Amino acid sequence: MSVPVIALVGRPNVGKSALFNRIIGENSAIVSEEAGTTRDRHFARADWNGRQFWLVDTGGLTDDPRIPMDVEIKRQVLQAIAEADLLMLVVDAKAGLHPSDTRVVDLLREAQKPWVLVANKVDDPRTTDFYEFYELGAGDPVPVSAVNGKNSGDLLDAVVERIPPSEEEEPEALRVAVIGRPNVGKSSIINRLLGEDRLVVADSAGTTRDSIDTPMNFHGKKLIFVDTAGLRRQSKVDDGIEFYSSLRTRRAIERADICVLVLDAVEGLHNQDLKISALAWEQGRGLIVVVNKWDLKEKETQTAKTFQTECEEKAPFFKFVPFIFTSALSGQRITKILDAIVEVEKERGKRITTSQVNSTLEQLVARRQPPQAAGREVKLNYATQVEASPPTIAVFGNNPDLVQEHYIRYLQNGFREAWGFTGNPLKVVMRSKRG
Repeated sequence: MSVPVIALVGRPNVGKSALFNRIIGENSAIVSEEAGTTRDRHFARADWNGRQFWLVDTGGLTDDPRIPMDVEIKRQVLQAIAEADLLMLVVDAKAGLHPSDTRVVDLLREAQKPWVLVANKVDDPRTTDFYEFYELGAGDPVPVSAVNGKNSGDLLDAVVERIPPSEEEEPEALRVAVIGRPNVGKSSIINRLLGEDRLVVADSAGTTRDSIDTPMNFHGKKLIFVDTAGLRRQSKVDDGIEFYSSLRTRRAIERADICVLVLDAVEGLHNQDLKISALAWEQGRGLIVVVNKWDLKEKETQTAKTFQTECEEKAPFFKFVPFIFTSALSGQRITKILDAIVEVEKERGKRITTSQVNSTLEQLVARRQPPQAAGREVKLNYATQVEASPPTIAVFGNNPDLVQEHYIRYLQNGFREAWGFTGNPLKVVMRSKRG
């Protein structure tokens, strides 16, 4: 990656996620008093004084081999350390030096990567004793308070001085949010696409809590995959961490260009899947449906076609969405997901000339006139595409407020028949005739 990578590391509950949020300027990582809230590596783009870098939040390192999740977190942190250009070791200045801090330092020395010692939770450096932290052999600790931002500018000054310059400015990336219910295989699919175990995968539902940004390149195109926490029914979102995970999943959809909805082939389409996909579609995002665990599905004649038809009966917009039947475990048809992303992006940015739009509108109106209101004529004069991403066509007439919803759907279907816009919602807006 041409942009330098900085990773935040340390034992649990020293404030890494709070510092992550402070640096990137938004509440992207979940912050909680519960130790071990951060599990995966969490990417975000940041900049300071014109220097851009990727910031990585990691899970807290512990030394308890009896807990499988802690072992997995350690593996993730070690991989983050290996990929980073610079490391920030975060310690708790209020709690003082902890044996776990020393063990983390041992890992950093083994990695032979440059690192900065960050003493967090320092409201007033003049009244804080940093003497014991010199035992770590990292020189002067940089005091900071992630909660109120004190000395965060000094910290960033020290950090950007030590990172290598960006080789070149990265092109604008396409953001792809991988969405769906818990435990349908979202993280496994991204890992398979990336060709490595970048995200924590466990049998327990709800392993992913944050929305995780993971960059990759495909045929020269920069993609950022966002692995989101599964959206549960609201009645099941019963604690603070689950609530914020759900909220951040919705925000991830809002920030995405394309959403990949992952379904479980065995369980089929649930109401919660419909709600998630409708949320993405209504917000104008491109959409692809990936039916995972297809290798476990009992097959009959035209099983895939039947599955897709049943989905379309529950949500008509699925008729315009690509379906990919795959298995993250075996890798079956997994690369077709990337091909579909490229195709949906192409359709998303498609622009139709005004003359073509008007010609199609004339044909549609000639085939079926808009219903007339009592005493008021409804006439459609012309149309033009006013936006792409998502495609939006404005139809101008004398009484746009009288055009009924079913006729607008008729126009949408006619425009789709002409130009496709596969995988994308097509908006048709009615406007008053100019002049």
